[in-house]
Amino acid sequence: MTPETLRNDDACYLAMQARDARFDGCFFTGVTSTGIYCRPVCSVKTPKRENCRFFGHAAQAESAGFRPCLRCRPELAPHSLVWSFQDATSILAHQAARLLDEPAAWSTESASAQALATRLGISDRHLRRIFEAQFGVSPLQYLQTRRLLTAKQLLADTQLPIAQIALVSGFASVRRFNAVFAAHYGLNPSQLRRSKPATTSLGGTAIRLGYRPPYDVPAMLAFLQKRQINAIESVAGSVGTTCVARTFCLESAGAVHRGWLTAEFVPERHHVLLHVSDSLHGLLPLVIHRVRALLDLDADPKAINRVLHGRFPDGDGLRVPGALDGFELSVRAVLGQQITVAAARTLAQRLVDGFGETIDTPIPELSRLFPTPAVLAQLPGDALGQLGIVRQRQAAILALARAVADGQLQLHGGAQVHATVEALKTLPGIGDWTAQYIAMRALRWPDAFPAGDVALHKALGVQDEKYPGRAAEAASQAWKPWRSYAVLRAWAELPLPLVPPAPITIKNIAAIA
Repeated sequence: MTPETLRNDDACYLAMQARDARFDGCFFTGVTSTGIYCRPVCSVKTPKRENCRFFGHAAQAESAGFRPCLRCRPELAPHSLVWSFQDATSILAHQAARLLDEPAAWSTESASAQALATRLGISDRHLRRIFEAQFGVSPLQYLQTRRLLTAKQLLADTQLPIAQIALVSGFASVRRFNAVFAAHYGLNPSQLRRSKPATTSLGGTAIRLGYRPPYDVPAMLAFLQKRQINAIESVAGSVGTTCVARTFCLESAGAVHRGWLTAEFVPERHHVLLHVSDSLHGLLPLVIHRVRALLDLDADPKAINRVLHGRFPDGDGLRVPGALDGFELSVRAVLGQQITVAAARTLAQRLVDGFGETIDTPIPELSRLFPTPAVLAQLPGDALGQLGIVRQRQAAILALARAVADGQLQLHGGAQVHATVEALKTLPGIGDWTAQYIAMRALRWPDAFPAGDVALHKALGVQDEKYPGRAAEAASQAWKPWRSYAVLRAWAELPLPLVPPAPITIKNIAAIA
């Protein structure tokens, strides 16, 4: 949501006066008397109406000469994810912004509009034109704001050396970082340092991540807990009653980073308190991005509910659980084909116990990492067969691991959705159900829809139709572009809790072909 969708600046001002967290990240307020821009939830005294200017994005406020507020900290606001199937230009501009939000796009100063345009299959001139028309700033201005706000958060919440913060935020040198930071914010980076950043008894660093209410925290934790694999994750365990703890492994620039994290919900303040082990500090922007995806912190409930509330009035706070590691999620999806969630969890547990690397953590429940693509790609089929994994799924897991290990397949929110879905379906043992489930959770596609899902048919009341897949697909057209959320809400209506059932069978494929 932007000021345009709020219809006028007066509506923005009313939302700011109410400090309504539902609009957090949807717009920012620049105060002309101070030169500062704030989130609508800022606790400072409400400025006079004539001193306020409203912007849809932080980059627009900074382009207009405003500096971020040090109290409400705009970098903590949830991002604004807008999807539309009506305006192709808007879709393209927002897809470009989504790619720029990926920390992988920040790695060097050489990131260019030309490279982004090539990725999207358009000219750089056309990209700049549609981007500026949509956001009021150029792609590189947008990217620079994202880098600066990330650096600002790391300066305030961590004790990382400034040189390291500059590099992980995408700046090629400390000199360049200092110059850009001072030019935009009128401060030296060291002036944002806190004397005692938040820590935890477990060690590591504490970072706050905001989200917009409503958020059904119990439903999210129940979904994750039902699929919990011991030794690599703990949900609502001894660490905290509303906490998710995980081990995590990331590869960057040829180096492998292993560590742990915890994410604890603080519902009364509409944020998640993230604790990250020191071993992952070098990849903090990527870790933050992945955790936001795992817990779906950037969802805009107001936009989603506007489309879905008529059919699913009781699911306003439901979010689509994501994944820290798209490969791990994909393997677990394959293991879940045609069996119950409990049986799939048993197979995944055996996989972790047999091939997961051990890791030392301060959390007793966490002691292993999920097997990497390189490890699984080298396994013979009988090694997986000894775990009770049937031959078809053995072939799917091995093909998936080899494709990811070789770099042929990217399984994260920055991947091209349709191309990745089609590539997944070319792998042995992976059909449309599995590919759509991976798109929903690993690729963060809000419009994924497993039309052949048997439980979905039951929830939608089309199970007795001659072609239930076609009937489900037809019904889903009214829920675009939020069909992933519609699926979660439909599953929640079933007598059993959120349980993704069996994938499309040969019979079902024939029925919907």
